[in-house]
Amino acid sequence: MQAVNVHLRQPVTATNDFVVKFANVNGSGSASANELFARSILRMGVPVSPRNIFPSNIQGLPTWYEVRVSGKGWLGRRGGCDMMVAMNPQTWAQDVKEIEPGGYLVYDSTKPMGPEAFRDDITVIGLPLTAISNATYSDVRQRQLFKNIIGLGALSLLLGIDPKAIEQLFGEQYKGKEALLASNVKALHLGRDYVEKNLDPNICRLKVVPANAVGERIFLEGNMAAALGCVYGGATVCAWYPITPSSSLAEAFQSYCKRYRHDPDTGEAKYAIVQAEDELASIGMVIGAAWNGARAFTATSGPGISLMTEFIGLAYFAEIPAVLINVQRGGPSTGMPTRTQQADILSCAYASNGDTKHVLLFPEDPTECFEMAADALDLADRLQTPVFVMTDLDIGMNYRLCRPLRWDDSRKLDRGKVMTADELQAGKAFGRYTDVDGDGIPFRTYPGTHPTKGAFFTRGTSKNRKAGYSEEGDVYVDNMERLLHKFETAKSLCPQPEFRAAARPTRTGVIYFGSTAPAMDEALALLADEGAHFDAVRIRAFPFASSIDRFIADHDKVFVVEQNRDAQLRSMLINEIGVDPARLVAVTHYDGTPITARFIVGAINANLDLARIRLNPEMLS
Repeated sequence: MQAVNVHLRQPVTATNDFVVKFANVNGSGSASANELFARSILRMGVPVSPRNIFPSNIQGLPTWYEVRVSGKGWLGRRGGCDMMVAMNPQTWAQDVKEIEPGGYLVYDSTKPMGPEAFRDDITVIGLPLTAISNATYSDVRQRQLFKNIIGLGALSLLLGIDPKAIEQLFGEQYKGKEALLASNVKALHLGRDYVEKNLDPNICRLKVVPANAVGERIFLEGNMAAALGCVYGGATVCAWYPITPSSSLAEAFQSYCKRYRHDPDTGEAKYAIVQAEDELASIGMVIGAAWNGARAFTATSGPGISLMTEFIGLAYFAEIPAVLINVQRGGPSTGMPTRTQQADILSCAYASNGDTKHVLLFPEDPTECFEMAADALDLADRLQTPVFVMTDLDIGMNYRLCRPLRWDDSRKLDRGKVMTADELQAGKAFGRYTDVDGDGIPFRTYPGTHPTKGAFFTRGTSKNRKAGYSEEGDVYVDNMERLLHKFETAKSLCPQPEFRAAARPTRTGVIYFGSTAPAMDEALALLADEGAHFDAVRIRAFPFASSIDRFIADHDKVFVVEQNRDAQLRSMLINEIGVDPARLVAVTHYDGTPITARFIVGAINANLDLARIRLNPEMLS
């Protein structure tokens, strides 16, 4: 069937700057072909940023895979799509509606569809993929799987993707499996041959041309990077309970440990990974292992944090290291398990009953997931407290171009203040909850360090400096004030914020964190092109560095951009710094999809326009 080419609107023309979105059914085998599409463009030296949007069941519901091609290197979601590859009848109307005016609709034209199914401002490209596949293959499963590869081949010719790049990826995927390699190459060229013989070569004006814009960057998922960071950071214990979207992190840690944590001579495992009966049990195991001297962590998401809060409070008050990697998803409750948000920062910052404050780290990409997972293990030991790594589904479960992972082989694990048997034997004074040098951090001992000295009770009740039980008010206050002072010490130990000055002096600023970064980078450039200049700061940790106080004080208005409904970061800034709330303007995005530069620019411009109208009411007339 020939393509239906509609000319009521000028078709979108773009080179290395467009968005392709695949609409499929979960479990149809499309995921592998979709990823090959993204990787093949990357192999041509053109940056891509793919995002997998999938349901929380196993099979049958709609799934989408969005690939942004950006020669300029923008890695955030752009919003909208220039080409929709619509293969799911369930979502047809929604998918067609999403195409940008002048864009392209690619569909399986094996079954004819009437003109009412299409729009008159897009180019429609019909490919009889099912017919081609059925005519070539007899096995039902092969027909479905190779239909995806035939479609990939057709797209490669339409968009100008080098088939050698795809064949190279096949070779890596099916190394040693020549039969599979040959069959995939055959299916690829079936699609290319159909387009070459049946369609106008200029029907699609979206093109990929070779570039050199990737450099030394690597393509990596955040969960894999965080797991590797835990290995490099010295973690030997992982206790977890399966929960989307964090499960693949614990599974990756297990895979890395099998490769790198077995004694080469005996084969003995030098690690312990426990899938607990629930989240409460998993954090209990982490705390117990850390109390005993191991480096331990758990991977979870928002509902898991809710169940862990009692034990988190114990670790805070008893001062036991623990690392919690929270791959955030849409909440509250079960919420949207396979959608992304930054909505757990308040619940983690002040987790448990009573007065608590916890260290939070905010990675922006997989590289920082690697770095901050390792840093968190050091900080937890140094500060003797729980430390949260606040990633999310967008970072954790999507491949992202990022800086190569680096590790200094001379780096030593920072175990903090641990009193040794020799020090105890020499008569060094030991008070488990005594601040000996003014930083709020006491010395600890590992169980069994000395046969008669250095022992203490680990308790969740109030205690004195020697770990003796006490309900005296002044003793309790003394301990709580020391914990607060320790949190103040953490400011200088945590990753520091990153500041970016505008091209010209301005009294307006922007604060953001975590996975909002790639969209924010692009938004700042778009705003500058419009003549709107903003100083910016990316917060990388809580407690907030003192420089954040100064940044806010130096600006009349500061936009706080985050992916949750209740402007949680803004609330924390007000609570911790005491800033006038009127100076902090919330920009919130929380529909479960990653925030876009378009959204940020629109929200900021709307606020600025409203402010101008308030100052100049005559603008309304």
